[in-house]
Amino acid sequence: MSSLLFSEYNLGSIKLKNRIVMAPMTRSRAINNIPNDIMAEYYKQRSGAGLIITEGTSPSPNGLGYARIPGLFNNEQAKGWHKVTDAVHSEGSHIFVQLMHTGRVSHPLNLPDGAKVLAPSAIGLKGETWTDQKQLQHYPVPQEMTLDEIKSTIEEYVHSAKLAVEAGFDGVELHGANGYLIEQFINPTANQRSDNYGGSPENRIRFAVEVAKKVADAIGPDRLGIRVSPYGAANDMAEYDGIEETYALLARELSKLNLAYMHIVDHSAMGAPKVNPAVKALIRENFTGTIILAGGYDVQRAERDLQDKKGDLIAIGRLFISNPNLVVKLQKNEQLVEADKNTFYSPGEKGYTDYPLN
Repeated sequence: MSSLLFSEYNLGSIKLKNRIVMAPMTRSRAINNIPNDIMAEYYKQRSGAGLIITEGTSPSPNGLGYARIPGLFNNEQAKGWHKVTDAVHSEGSHIFVQLMHTGRVSHPLNLPDGAKVLAPSAIGLKGETWTDQKQLQHYPVPQEMTLDEIKSTIEEYVHSAKLAVEAGFDGVELHGANGYLIEQFINPTANQRSDNYGGSPENRIRFAVEVAKKVADAIGPDRLGIRVSPYGAANDMAEYDGIEETYALLARELSKLNLAYMHIVDHSAMGAPKVNPAVKALIRENFTGTIILAGGYDVQRAERDLQDKKGDLIAIGRLFISNPNLVVKLQKNEQLVEADKNTFYSPGEKGYTDYPLN
Protein backbone atom coordinates (compact mmCIF):
# COMPACT_ATOMS: atom_id res chain seq x y z
CA MET A 1 0.00 0.00 0.00
CA SER A 2 1.47 3.37 -1.02
CA SER A 3 1.89 6.03 1.66
CA LEU A 4 -0.70 8.78 1.71
CA LEU A 5 1.03 10.76 4.45
CA PHE A 6 3.98 11.68 2.24
CA SER A 7 1.94 12.20 -0.94
CA GLU A 8 0.96 15.53 -2.50
CA TYR A 9 -2.41 17.08 -1.74
CA ASN A 10 -4.39 19.91 -3.30
CA LEU A 11 -5.70 22.31 -0.66
CA GLY A 12 -7.82 24.84 -2.48
CA SER A 13 -5.60 26.38 -5.13
CA ILE A 14 -2.29 25.33 -3.54
CA LYS A 15 -0.47 22.03 -3.93
CA LEU A 16 1.07 20.68 -0.72
CA LYS A 17 4.19 18.54 -1.11
CA ASN A 18 2.94 16.15 1.59
CA ARG A 19 0.00 15.74 3.93
CA ILE A 20 1.88 16.68 7.09
CA VAL A 21 0.83 19.95 8.70
CA MET A 22 2.95 21.70 11.29
CA ALA A 23 0.37 22.51 13.94
CA PRO A 24 0.10 25.99 15.47
CA MET A 25 2.12 26.32 18.68
CA THR A 26 2.57 29.39 20.86
CA ARG A 27 6.32 30.04 21.27
CA SER A 28 6.36 33.62 22.69
CA ARG A 29 9.36 34.96 20.77
CA ALA A 30 7.72 38.05 19.27
CA ILE A 31 9.25 40.89 21.27
CA ASN A 32 6.81 43.85 21.34
CA ASN A 33 4.38 41.54 19.49
CA ILE A 34 6.32 41.98 16.22
CA PRO A 35 7.53 38.95 14.19
CA ASN A 36 11.32 38.97 13.86
CA ASP A 37 14.33 37.34 12.20
CA ILE A 38 14.59 34.36 14.55
CA MET A 39 10.92 33.57 13.91
CA ALA A 40 11.62 33.59 10.16
CA GLU A 41 14.52 31.18 10.76
CA TYR A 42 12.38 28.94 13.01
CA TYR A 43 9.65 28.50 10.41
CA LYS A 44 12.14 28.12 7.55
CA GLN A 45 13.85 25.27 9.41
CA ARG A 46 10.52 23.42 9.59
CA SER A 47 9.48 23.91 5.97
CA GLY A 48 9.59 20.19 5.25
CA ALA A 49 5.92 20.21 6.24
CA GLY A 50 3.50 20.50 3.37
CA LEU A 51 1.64 23.19 5.29
CA ILE A 52 2.74 25.28 8.26
CA ILE A 53 0.17 26.94 10.50
CA THR A 54 1.71 29.70 12.58
CA GLU A 55 1.45 30.19 16.29
CA GLY A 56 -1.64 32.03 17.49
CA THR A 57 -1.48 35.61 16.22
CA SER A 58 -3.77 38.32 17.50
CA PRO A 59 -5.99 40.22 15.05
CA SER A 60 -6.44 42.97 17.62
CA PRO A 61 -4.71 44.76 20.51
CA ASN A 62 -7.50 43.33 22.69
CA GLY A 63 -6.53 39.78 21.73
CA LEU A 64 -2.87 39.91 22.83
CA GLY A 65 -3.52 37.94 25.99
CA TYR A 66 -0.10 36.31 26.44
CA ALA A 67 3.39 37.71 26.80
CA ARG A 68 5.35 38.07 23.54
CA ILE A 69 2.79 36.60 21.15
CA PRO A 70 2.72 38.15 17.68
CA GLY A 71 0.02 40.38 16.31
CA LEU A 72 -1.16 41.07 12.79
CA PHE A 73 -3.11 44.30 12.92
CA ASN A 74 -0.58 46.93 11.81
CA ASN A 75 1.93 47.43 9.01
CA GLU A 76 5.00 46.84 11.17
CA GLN A 77 3.70 43.41 12.14
CA ALA A 78 2.79 42.64 8.52
CA LYS A 79 6.35 43.50 7.43
CA GLY A 80 7.73 41.20 10.10
CA TRP A 81 5.48 38.39 8.94
CA HIS A 82 6.58 38.92 5.33
CA LYS A 83 10.08 37.78 6.36
CA VAL A 84 8.50 34.56 7.62
CA THR A 85 6.38 33.86 4.55
CA ASP A 86 9.29 34.59 2.20
CA ALA A 87 11.50 32.17 4.17
CA VAL A 88 8.91 29.37 4.09
CA HIS A 89 8.09 29.84 0.41
CA SER A 90 11.80 29.75 -0.46
CA GLU A 91 11.81 26.15 0.84
CA GLY A 92 8.77 25.10 -1.22
CA SER A 93 6.27 24.97 1.61
CA HIS A 94 3.04 26.86 2.29
CA ILE A 95 1.95 28.79 5.35
CA PHE A 96 -1.32 29.94 6.93
CA VAL A 97 -1.45 32.39 9.82
CA GLN A 98 -3.59 31.38 12.77
CA LEU A 99 -5.64 34.33 14.00
CA MET A 100 -6.15 33.90 17.74
CA HIS A 101 -8.08 36.40 19.82
CA THR A 102 -7.54 35.28 23.40
CA GLY A 103 -10.71 36.87 24.77
CA ARG A 104 -10.87 36.26 28.52
CA VAL A 105 -7.60 34.25 28.51
CA SER A 106 -5.69 37.43 29.14
CA HIS A 107 -4.32 39.96 31.61
CA PRO A 108 -4.08 43.77 31.32
CA LEU A 109 -0.29 43.59 31.79
CA ASN A 110 -0.05 41.60 28.55
CA LEU A 111 -2.14 44.15 26.63
CA PRO A 112 -1.09 47.51 25.15
CA ASP A 113 -2.46 50.75 26.56
CA GLY A 114 -6.13 51.20 25.78
CA ALA A 115 -6.84 47.52 25.14
CA LYS A 116 -9.49 45.61 27.10
CA VAL A 117 -10.05 42.04 28.29
CA LEU A 118 -13.28 41.14 26.48
CA ALA A 119 -15.40 37.99 26.39
CA PRO A 120 -18.95 36.88 25.56
CA SER A 121 -19.85 37.01 29.27
CA ALA A 122 -18.26 38.42 32.42
CA ILE A 123 -17.07 35.00 33.59
CA GLY A 124 -13.43 34.77 34.65
CA LEU A 125 -11.02 31.85 34.45
CA LYS A 126 -9.59 30.07 37.43
CA GLY A 127 -5.84 30.14 37.88
CA GLU A 128 -2.98 32.38 36.82
CA THR A 129 -1.22 33.55 33.68
CA TRP A 130 2.36 34.70 33.09
CA THR A 131 3.24 38.37 32.76
CA ASP A 132 6.82 39.54 32.14
CA GLN A 133 6.31 42.51 34.49
CA LYS A 134 4.93 40.72 37.59
CA GLN A 135 5.29 37.03 36.71
CA LEU A 136 2.20 34.93 37.54
CA GLN A 137 -1.01 36.92 37.97
CA HIS A 138 -4.62 35.85 38.51
CA TYR A 139 -6.92 36.14 35.52
CA PRO A 140 -9.26 39.14 35.77
CA VAL A 141 -12.99 39.01 35.17
CA PRO A 142 -13.49 40.07 31.53
CA GLN A 143 -15.88 42.72 30.29
CA GLU A 144 -18.97 41.32 28.57
CA MET A 145 -18.86 42.37 24.93
CA THR A 146 -21.49 44.79 23.72
CA LEU A 147 -23.10 44.24 20.32
CA ASP A 148 -20.97 47.08 18.96
CA GLU A 149 -17.84 45.42 20.33
CA ILE A 150 -18.83 42.13 18.70
CA LYS A 151 -19.20 43.91 15.35
CA SER A 152 -15.92 45.77 15.70
CA THR A 153 -14.11 42.56 16.72
CA ILE A 154 -15.39 40.80 13.60
CA GLU A 155 -14.05 43.70 11.53
CA GLU A 156 -10.69 43.32 13.30
CA TYR A 157 -10.49 39.74 12.03
CA VAL A 158 -11.26 40.97 8.51
CA HIS A 159 -8.60 43.68 8.65
CA SER A 160 -6.05 41.20 9.96
CA ALA A 161 -6.88 38.66 7.25
CA LYS A 162 -6.35 41.29 4.56
CA LEU A 163 -2.98 42.16 6.11
CA ALA A 164 -2.14 38.44 6.08
CA VAL A 165 -2.59 38.30 2.33
CA GLU A 166 -0.44 41.41 1.95
CA ALA A 167 2.20 39.74 4.14
CA GLY A 168 2.39 36.80 1.75
CA PHE A 169 0.43 34.18 3.66
CA ASP A 170 -1.27 31.47 1.61
CA GLY A 171 -4.25 31.65 3.91
CA VAL A 172 -5.72 32.17 7.37
CA GLU A 173 -6.82 29.79 10.11
CA LEU A 174 -9.37 31.06 12.61
CA HIS A 175 -8.59 29.76 16.09
CA GLY A 176 -11.93 28.42 17.26
CA ALA A 177 -10.39 25.98 19.73
CA ASN A 178 -8.64 25.73 23.12
CA GLY A 179 -10.95 28.10 24.97
CA TYR A 180 -10.11 31.31 23.10
CA LEU A 181 -12.65 33.91 22.00
CA ILE A 182 -14.45 32.00 19.24
CA GLU A 183 -14.84 28.90 21.42
CA GLN A 184 -15.87 31.08 24.35
CA PHE A 185 -18.91 31.99 22.27
CA ILE A 186 -19.57 28.36 21.27
CA ASN A 187 -19.33 26.84 24.75
CA PRO A 188 -22.24 27.66 27.11
CA THR A 189 -20.01 27.38 30.18
CA ALA A 190 -18.34 30.60 29.02
CA ASN A 191 -21.29 32.12 27.17
CA GLN A 192 -24.27 33.06 29.32
CA ARG A 193 -25.67 35.70 26.96
CA SER A 194 -29.41 36.08 26.42
CA ASP A 195 -29.26 37.86 23.05
CA ASN A 196 -28.70 36.49 19.54
CA TYR A 197 -25.17 35.35 20.45
CA GLY A 198 -26.16 33.11 23.40
CA GLY A 199 -28.53 30.35 24.41
CA SER A 200 -29.26 27.97 21.55
CA PRO A 201 -26.53 26.24 19.50
CA GLU A 202 -27.59 28.38 16.52
CA ASN A 203 -26.91 31.53 18.53
CA ARG A 204 -23.69 30.32 20.15
CA ILE A 205 -22.08 29.46 16.78
CA ARG A 206 -23.21 32.78 15.29
CA PHE A 207 -19.98 34.65 16.12
CA ALA A 208 -17.82 31.91 14.56
CA VAL A 209 -19.92 31.81 11.40
CA GLU A 210 -20.07 35.60 11.06
CA VAL A 211 -16.29 35.91 11.44
CA ALA A 212 -15.78 33.14 8.88
CA LYS A 213 -18.23 34.66 6.39
CA LYS A 214 -16.77 38.15 6.59
CA VAL A 215 -13.18 36.90 6.31
CA ALA A 216 -14.09 34.56 3.43
CA ASP A 217 -15.74 37.46 1.62
CA ALA A 218 -12.59 39.54 2.11
CA ILE A 219 -9.86 37.06 1.09
CA GLY A 220 -11.69 34.15 -0.56
CA PRO A 221 -13.04 31.00 1.12
CA ASP A 222 -10.30 28.80 -0.37
CA ARG A 223 -7.79 30.76 1.74
CA LEU A 224 -9.66 30.17 5.01
CA GLY A 225 -9.78 27.35 7.55
CA ILE A 226 -10.86 27.04 11.17
CA ARG A 227 -9.56 25.04 14.13
CA VAL A 228 -12.04 23.53 16.60
CA SER A 229 -11.69 21.43 19.77
CA PRO A 230 -14.95 19.72 20.75
CA TYR A 231 -14.59 18.15 24.21
CA GLY A 232 -11.47 20.28 24.79
CA ALA A 233 -10.76 21.24 28.40
CA ALA A 234 -8.23 24.03 27.85
CA ASN A 235 -8.84 27.36 29.57
CA ASP A 236 -11.82 26.24 31.65
CA MET A 237 -13.79 24.79 28.77
CA ALA A 238 -16.14 22.04 29.96
CA GLU A 239 -18.39 19.41 28.44
CA TYR A 240 -22.02 20.34 27.91
CA ASP A 241 -25.17 18.73 26.58
CA GLY A 242 -25.41 18.81 22.81
CA ILE A 243 -21.73 19.03 21.84
CA GLU A 244 -22.24 16.73 18.83
CA GLU A 245 -25.30 18.67 17.67
CA THR A 246 -23.46 21.98 18.05
CA TYR A 247 -20.43 20.94 16.01
CA ALA A 248 -22.50 19.19 13.34
CA LEU A 249 -24.44 22.44 12.94
CA LEU A 250 -21.23 24.49 12.85
CA ALA A 251 -19.76 22.16 10.22
CA ARG A 252 -22.88 22.50 8.06
CA GLU A 253 -22.89 26.29 8.28
CA LEU A 254 -19.16 26.56 7.52
CA SER A 255 -19.51 24.11 4.64
CA LYS A 256 -22.03 26.48 3.04
CA LEU A 257 -19.23 29.08 2.97
CA ASN A 258 -16.91 26.68 1.06
CA LEU A 259 -14.05 27.07 3.52
CA ALA A 260 -10.79 25.32 2.71
CA TYR A 261 -10.69 23.18 5.83
CA MET A 262 -11.76 22.35 9.36
CA HIS A 263 -8.94 21.41 11.74
CA ILE A 264 -10.08 19.14 14.59
CA VAL A 265 -7.97 19.07 17.75
CA ASP A 266 -7.89 16.09 20.10
CA HIS A 267 -5.71 16.74 23.15
CA SER A 268 -6.53 13.45 24.89
CA ALA A 269 -2.95 12.29 24.19
CA MET A 270 -1.83 15.14 26.49
CA GLY A 271 -4.24 14.27 29.29
CA ALA A 272 -7.38 16.14 28.19
CA PRO A 273 -10.74 14.32 28.13
CA LYS A 274 -11.13 11.77 25.35
CA VAL A 275 -12.92 13.11 22.28
CA ASN A 276 -15.96 11.11 21.26
CA PRO A 277 -15.18 9.74 17.76
CA ALA A 278 -18.80 10.46 16.86
CA VAL A 279 -18.21 14.21 16.86
CA LYS A 280 -15.29 13.88 14.43
CA ALA A 281 -17.42 11.68 12.20
CA LEU A 282 -20.26 14.23 12.31
CA ILE A 283 -17.92 17.06 11.32
CA ARG A 284 -16.57 14.91 8.47
CA GLU A 285 -20.10 14.09 7.37
CA ASN A 286 -21.37 17.69 7.46
CA PHE A 287 -18.33 19.55 6.12
CA THR A 288 -17.44 19.05 2.46
CA GLY A 289 -13.97 20.61 2.54
CA THR A 290 -10.64 19.25 3.75
CA ILE A 291 -10.40 17.81 7.26
CA ILE A 292 -7.16 18.19 9.25
CA LEU A 293 -6.78 15.84 12.21
CA ALA A 294 -4.50 16.60 15.16
CA GLY A 295 -3.66 14.83 18.38
CA GLY A 296 -0.66 12.68 19.24
CA TYR A 297 -0.17 11.14 15.80
CA ASP A 298 2.61 8.80 14.79
CA VAL A 299 3.16 7.62 11.20
CA GLN A 300 1.21 4.38 11.57
CA ARG A 301 -1.90 5.96 13.08
CA ALA A 302 -1.74 8.86 10.63
CA GLU A 303 -1.56 6.50 7.68
CA ARG A 304 -4.45 4.44 9.00
CA ASP A 305 -6.74 7.45 9.49
CA LEU A 306 -5.87 8.81 6.04
CA GLN A 307 -6.54 5.43 4.41
CA ASP A 308 -9.84 5.17 6.32
CA LYS A 309 -10.75 8.68 5.07
CA LYS A 310 -11.27 10.01 8.59
CA GLY A 311 -9.23 13.02 7.53
CA ASP A 312 -7.19 14.39 4.63
CA LEU A 313 -4.21 16.00 6.38
CA ILE A 314 -2.45 15.23 9.68
CA ALA A 315 -1.22 18.00 11.98
CA ILE A 316 1.76 17.35 14.25
CA GLY A 317 2.85 19.82 16.91
CA ARG A 318 5.45 19.27 19.61
CA LEU A 319 7.63 16.86 17.61
CA PHE A 320 8.39 19.76 15.24
CA ILE A 321 9.81 21.84 18.10
CA SER A 322 12.90 19.69 18.60
CA ASN A 323 12.99 18.02 15.17
CA PRO A 324 13.08 20.76 12.52
CA ASN A 325 13.52 18.12 9.80
CA LEU A 326 10.69 15.99 11.20
CA VAL A 327 9.27 14.94 7.84
CA VAL A 328 12.57 13.43 6.70
CA LYS A 329 13.01 11.69 10.05
CA LEU A 330 9.52 10.19 9.86
CA GLN A 331 10.11 8.99 6.30
CA LYS A 332 13.38 7.33 7.28
CA ASN A 333 12.11 6.13 10.67
CA GLU A 334 14.98 7.91 12.41
CA GLN A 335 15.21 8.59 16.15
CA LEU A 336 13.54 11.78 17.29
CA VAL A 337 15.02 14.40 19.63
CA GLU A 338 13.05 15.19 22.79
CA ALA A 339 12.07 18.83 23.36
CA ASP A 340 13.09 20.90 26.36
CA LYS A 341 9.80 21.99 27.93
CA ASN A 342 11.57 24.72 29.91
CA THR A 343 12.18 26.69 26.71
CA PHE A 344 8.76 26.33 25.08
CA TYR A 345 7.80 29.95 25.89
CA SER A 346 11.08 31.61 26.86
CA PRO A 347 12.49 34.47 24.73
CA GLY A 348 15.49 33.98 22.47
CA GLU A 349 17.04 31.27 20.31
CA LYS A 350 17.62 28.63 23.01
CA GLY A 351 15.15 25.78 22.55
CA TYR A 352 13.83 27.52 19.42
CA THR A 353 16.25 27.66 16.50
CA ASP A 354 19.19 25.74 18.01
CA TYR A 355 17.91 22.15 17.65
CA PRO A 356 19.97 20.00 15.21
CA LEU A 357 18.87 20.35 11.59
CA ASN A 358 19.71 16.76 10.61
